Amino acid sequence: MKDPKQECDLKSCFLCTSCIPDWLPAIAAHKKNITLKRGQEIFKEGDTVEGIFFVYSGKVKVHKRWDDDKELILRFAKGGDILGHLGLGDDPLYPISATAVENTIVCYVQIDFFESTLNVNPQFAVKLMKLFANALQESEKRMRNLAHMPVKERIAQALLSLKNQFGLNSGGYIDIELPKQDIASYAGVAYETFFKVTQEFLQGGLIEVNGKSFRLVNEDGLTEIVEGKRESS
Repeated sequence: MKDPKQECDLKSCFLCTSCIPDWLPAIAAHKKNITLKRGQEIFKEGDTVEGIFFVYSGKVKVHKRWDDDKELILRFAKGGDILGHLGLGDDPLYPISATAVENTIVCYVQIDFFESTLNVNPQFAVKLMKLFANALQESEKRMRNLAHMPVKERIAQALLSLKNQFGLNSGGYIDIELPKQDIASYAGVAYETFFKVTQEFLQGGLIEVNGKSFRLVNEDGLTEIVEGKRESS
């Protein structure tokens, strides 16, 4: 990782938008801008927590070891999102990893300054508490889906979630390019299963695939699969 020439605008990320205006000069003095290429780790599961990261631009996958040779992608982050906050407990280790999936710029602040920010900015502390609550609810939902939702439903849900989070590009494809293995890891299925099911989706006219890009041709049909109202083919 290296410092880029680009500077964040102090207006876009979770930290800057949640603090009082008088605190922005302190953020500018303490933050560090870091640029990453696709595939570079921001932090690794088990690393000691030394600071918190905020995505300025680009996209990041947040993932956790599943087995010795597998990973489960818990979520994706984009500009404005916070990373590393799950390591703020009594055990100061990151419980997950974060890796750039495209060229990305993040802002970094050391943990001491982050804690000072919480003390000075009660609105920021409240927003962070709500963020933890939402993350817990989403985590419980994800674990429930992994335990009870059939694989076709999980894959359809993963594609719909990516579309809802990142929107569409000018060509009508989901505005994030991901290897199929990453989407399989996000859905919590083996790559072979993901390939087989997406072939069924293609043949059923539900999706189109162009390299690492996915287009949802029949979003209603995918939603019906998630709800158990429709077979994929």
